[in-house]
Amino acid sequence: MAAAFIVEFVLTALLVLTILGATDLKAPVGFAGLAIGVVLTVIHLVSIPVTNTSVNPARSIGPALFAGWDAVGQLWLFVLAPLLGGAAAAGLYSTMRALDPVVQMPVRQAVQALPAELEQRLEKAGIKPVEY
Repeated sequence: MAAAFIVEFVLTALLVLTILGATDLKAPVGFAGLAIGVVLTVIHLVSIPVTNTSVNPARSIGPALFAGWDAVGQLWLFVLAPLLGGAAAAGLYSTMRALDPVVQMPVRQAVQALPAELEQRLEKAGIKPVEY
């Protein structure tokens, strides 16, 4: 049971770190889906033999309710480990990369961004969009 907890904790933390890094304001525009998808695929390939993979409490609760009381008895692991792993990853990411008050986006990324995505990134950074 300890190995299952560690696997779920570490792999969820890895997924959350990937999501935070890929969707950061300074990350290259348009590659978040690819990075997150590849990491999620690798996580499933690694952890299916160990725990049948959760890394998502919402995905674990439904099947456990229909599988019977044995699955419900183990549900705490698949809820607690991902929540703690996600919180640890968020804390680690915030210490690794403190957000700048004003984010400077390279012109190359601004040109490649979709208009709606560019507006969202500028809005998050607190910068008013400039009309060209």
